[in-house]
Amino acid sequence: MRIAFGSDERTHLIDFVEQELRNRGHQVELVGPPAGEPLQWTEVAGAVAERVSSAQADEGVLCCWTGTGVSIAANKLPGVRAALCGDAETARGARAWNDANLLCLSLRTTTEAVAGEILEAWFSASPDESEAENVEKLKKMDGRYRSRDALASAEGKKGRV
Repeated sequence: MRIAFGSDERTHLIDFVEQELRNRGHQVELVGPPAGEPLQWTEVAGAVAERVSSAQADEGVLCCWTGTGVSIAANKLPGVRAALCGDAETARGARAWNDANLLCLSLRTTTEAVAGEILEAWFSASPDESEAENVEKLKKMDGRYRSRDALASAEGKKGRV
């Protein structure tokens, strides 16, 4: 599986998660400080989410101090269902019930042991077919609001010289 992985800072946890992803046989593309490029959390989230949104990556993993910022930013892109997960059961539920495709972690609160449990739950869970209708509703909401934003943006550009 192709995984886009990014963070706004390089920490021991980042090194651990990268190695765990590679040990699981994933192709990992690093974004931000893990790859040596200085990026703010908004930029890292946008870059990783863009790869997931455009299918350049199958899934993504993002980290920032709380995990909240990258989660919010990543969810701005169409087709991205980013989930901030602080434990294995939340990760399992996010994959099963929400078909989440981008895992967000907190650098502040996630230990290596917990990160390992979260990754195991994330990659071992699969979408629950009984939730397919809800995931389709999310996709429709995504399309409806993206279309509205695009129309509003185009309307705003018409009046400019």
